[in-house]
Amino acid sequence: MNASILVARNLSKVVRSAEGELTILADLSLDLARGDSLAIVGRSGSGKSTLLGLLAGLDRPSDGEVLLAGHALSTLDEDQRARVRAEHVGFVFQSFQLLDSLTALENVMLPLELEGRDDARPCARELLERVGLGQRLSHYPRQLSGGEQQRVAIARAFVGEPDILFADEPTGNLDSQTGERISELLFELNRERGTTLVLVTHDARLAARCHQQIRLEAGRLIAAQA
Repeated sequence: MNASILVARNLSKVVRSAEGELTILADLSLDLARGDSLAIVGRSGSGKSTLLGLLAGLDRPSDGEVLLAGHALSTLDEDQRARVRAEHVGFVFQSFQLLDSLTALENVMLPLELEGRDDARPCARELLERVGLGQRLSHYPRQLSGGEQQRVAIARAFVGEPDILFADEPTGNLDSQTGERISELLFELNRERGTTLVLVTHDARLAARCHQQIRLEAGRLIAAQA
């Protein structure tokens, strides 16, 4: 059995406001093996994005613990958590978050260049060809369709060979046909590279392809499916 890559234990997030304490996430636990896939589903405001941020170490829980690639995130400061993400994590967002001033190739090269790697260009080119954009290397984001921009974003996320990829509504800004192609690409790369996927999604077809699903309501786990 594959070793755990991501573990959450009794995870909670409470914020204080003028009206008092607000519980955004309550007592949630999960365990993901390497190469596994998890869909986090639920209505808007149910705590999905909060959970994703906690699992990725972008935010700190009020209670509980997250172990990411063997690192107890609550014991690390902000710089240390950033290093863990750089070494183990990739991200794909609904809004693509490409740099408008960089070409497709340069956007994918950027994470490797920040690491000081001298193979950034051939690695980025190879992955863009893998996602079907070998003829679009020199195009800027504004010259690409939404589906093409998301493929660039996926290539950028996978180019560093992360252990785990977090995706927040990766098909949310795409039409159904393009979204289906993006879903297929995510799971192809998941299988080929053994990257664990954690997806926040409203797309029932995308969620159904994951090994596990959890459904949140008002910050609480109300259903889990494997």
